[in-house]
Amino acid sequence: MFRSNNNNNNVTARIFHRQIRTPAPGTSFHCARRFYENIVPSSTVYDAECPDNSFRKFTEDGQYLISFSRNHQDLIVYRPSWLTFSCKEEDCDGQDLPLKARKFESFFSQLYSVPLASSSELICKDFFLYIESNRFGLFATSTPQVHDAPAIGGAIHGVPSVEKITFHLLRLEDGVILDERVFRNDYVNLAHSMGVFLYDDLLAIVSLRYQKIHIIQIRDSGTLVDVRAIGEFCQEDDELFLNSSSQCTANADKSRQHHIPVDHVGQSDNHNQHSPENSFLSGIKQRLLSFIFQGIWNEETDETLRMQHVKKKFYFHFQDYVDLIMWKVQLLDRHHLLIKFGSVDGGVSRNADNHPAFLAVYNMETTEIIAFYQNSVDELYLLFEQFCDHFHVTSKRSLYMNFISSHSNNIHARDQVRSSKNKATSLPQFVKKMLSSLPYCSQSQSPSPYFDQSLFRYDEKLISATERHRQCTDHPIKFISRQSNTLKFKIKPGPEVGTADGRVKKISSFLFHPFLPLALSIQQTWSLQPAVVNIHFRR
Repeated sequence: MFRSNNNNNNVTARIFHRQIRTPAPGTSFHCARRFYENIVPSSTVYDAECPDNSFRKFTEDGQYLISFSRNHQDLIVYRPSWLTFSCKEEDCDGQDLPLKARKFESFFSQLYSVPLASSSELICKDFFLYIESNRFGLFATSTPQVHDAPAIGGAIHGVPSVEKITFHLLRLEDGVILDERVFRNDYVNLAHSMGVFLYDDLLAIVSLRYQKIHIIQIRDSGTLVDVRAIGEFCQEDDELFLNSSSQCTANADKSRQHHIPVDHVGQSDNHNQHSPENSFLSGIKQRLLSFIFQGIWNEETDETLRMQHVKKKFYFHFQDYVDLIMWKVQLLDRHHLLIKFGSVDGGVSRNADNHPAFLAVYNMETTEIIAFYQNSVDELYLLFEQFCDHFHVTSKRSLYMNFISSHSNNIHARDQVRSSKNKATSLPQFVKKMLSSLPYCSQSQSPSPYFDQSLFRYDEKLISATERHRQCTDHPIKFISRQSNTLKFKIKPGPEVGTADGRVKKISSFLFHPFLPLALSIQQTWSLQPAVVNIHFRR
């Protein structure tokens, strides 16, 4: 009689177990994903012969591998395939791989190469967003930053300027450029797509220099259409209303001039000259200040103490609130934005964790701020701890995208967070560190099942689902089964035998296919040497 064992490493046993047993309601996907414990990228081609490109990531549907040329001028797109070869021996697994297995072309086929950047621009290699419904790709090119640019035309002092930033919308099927959007003398944080957020067909682009959130819709036809701009104005007719009010004021001033002596007319003109740039706070800033004031006003019911309370908590910090700028934004849904505010220094700093920051929820339809928190308050952290998945955009087309582990949906991830919380010497600093990830960056986590913490455990200091460069180690990274507590496979970046010079600083990055047992590990040094690319796959 066949005896089934959940911890059996045999794929046949798992298939038999699936046939004779019905999973509990609502667990069929989780049970199916357990097959990944047996289907792992356990074979490695070290230092593969591959083009000297900068590899970015797999698209979320696994159809394309995105890369850029080393001079950051061209986009090169590949289609993942699979190594095929014949074997005359009975035990093929024990045989060495053929010589062609060392070639990158054995695993990927190039679809096309498209020049994106002009002679004065470079492709932003850390920026790429994928619109899965249409298989469009959004890329960015830019000219170099100017750090001491003068703050003119309403620009924020201290924010660098980029002469030209271009967003390119491509159809990835054939590489055709469908539309472009250009920002001139502006600054958008393109590192890891921090300044741009994608929700379904809506883009939110944050202009740090001019403090404006551009909401753009990506049409099925491949055109980029302006929906609204939030910043100086909130309602679509705010600018028209202010201009008409200014015109009425100007007309009233002219009528008064007939009653003013001639030698005082020039002085009157200068006194009543209207300058919206200097006279008004931006619309979003006024909404924010109104919400803060109303919240502080309602905290105290005693009329005598209320004014003292407002002076202490609002007017004393008034200039601090006025000086806040928008750092980052994400769309919570089609109507609500999560906006991060902070100082100018924090907005342009590589590490903003040491700067105070605030988070606000803004309703685009009613133009109201409906929530405002400092990023170190327990109330916001408790919401984040319990409902972390609500900050992620769920995929309507690829179900595996909804299995990314978080401390809200995975008990092992939750235990890690609680362990870190218990070990923290300062609870406010721990809360601030945890909330520093909000708002989330678009498409910043790999959906690969090998990062599912219900299936595998691994050292998150060396590798994780978050797409970031890591300090490289000469030791392999182990993936251990949660169920059987056995080693399933290892990922080792760099040469097979390691490097002799330990003083050379090395960084590594990992690109996992969203559902196939296929991954790339890329080791780079700070020198101009080519990267070492290893291909990890299931033989």
